[in-house]
Amino acid sequence: MAVCPSGEAYDVVVVGSCMTDLVSQAPRLPRIGETIHGHRFFIGFGGKGANQCVQAARLGAKTAMVCKVGKDVFGDNYIQNFKNNGIATDYVEQTSDAATGAASIIVNDTGENAIVIVPGANMLLGDTELQKAHEALSHAKVMICQLEVNPDTSLKALHAAHKHHVKTIFNPAPAASDLSQEFYKLSDILCCNETEAEILTGKTVTTMEDAGKVSLELLARGCGSAIVTLGSQGCVVLSSQDSCPKHIPATSVTAVDTTGAGDSFIGALAFYVAYYSSLTLEEMVRRANVVASLSVQKEGTQTSFPSRRDLPAELL
Repeated sequence: MAVCPSGEAYDVVVVGSCMTDLVSQAPRLPRIGETIHGHRFFIGFGGKGANQCVQAARLGAKTAMVCKVGKDVFGDNYIQNFKNNGIATDYVEQTSDAATGAASIIVNDTGENAIVIVPGANMLLGDTELQKAHEALSHAKVMICQLEVNPDTSLKALHAAHKHHVKTIFNPAPAASDLSQEFYKLSDILCCNETEAEILTGKTVTTMEDAGKVSLELLARGCGSAIVTLGSQGCVVLSSQDSCPKHIPATSVTAVDTTGAGDSFIGALAFYVAYYSSLTLEEMVRRANVVASLSVQKEGTQTSFPSRRDLPAELL
């Protein structure tokens, strides 16, 4: 268990991104050069890294976030958001060299959207921040990272965690077809959705059988376990100890908003890996599926993530 400078102990460390979501809802998407009236605007907290950290914390994990935001109102608000969720902010750095990452999102009445993402300060997360967080990365039970920050930073975080036998969960999103083989070899668990799996392997993934095939390829590249998620179809899990792909069905629910469901799943998975290590990976994934299914029944991203009190007793 890592101990941050403030003396608070934590077990799940996330190295990744923070994004402020600026969301406008309108009847339709505007054409080029056109101004239209919208009917709702709201500001939300997003970014894959932060989302995953918040979900783990909501379930009761002692968490710390390693990230970079701007010295601006969005950065200040994000730091407060972490504190409100009980997340250690000792490794959340602010910079004057770039704005807090932001996503401008327009959503029409049928749920279609147009998004512009400006990563900003996220891309400045680097060696200095990782060095400051060295104790956290080397003593935590689980470390999560993604690819919404500089990939080299994520790779160095994986190296640091792997060196000290910290369990690593790698979410290769946004995916890149030319991803270094080192990422696979340093990942105890690699978790991606079907679209990301297609980009990583160059193979179409539409069925559970397809997911099983690409999971085997991902496993062959060196990761300890591979998970490929397919939304409402559930996911496929396999590991180096048992390379027979296993289908874990998703909980059947009526989805209201699927935004952030994948991040909810990964945050929940990290929670189970950290605190329920005696469970099989398949059972951890089944439970994480249930957590994610609760998130899609509410609007929003982090606002939809369930807390420990929302879970059925059999999940804890």
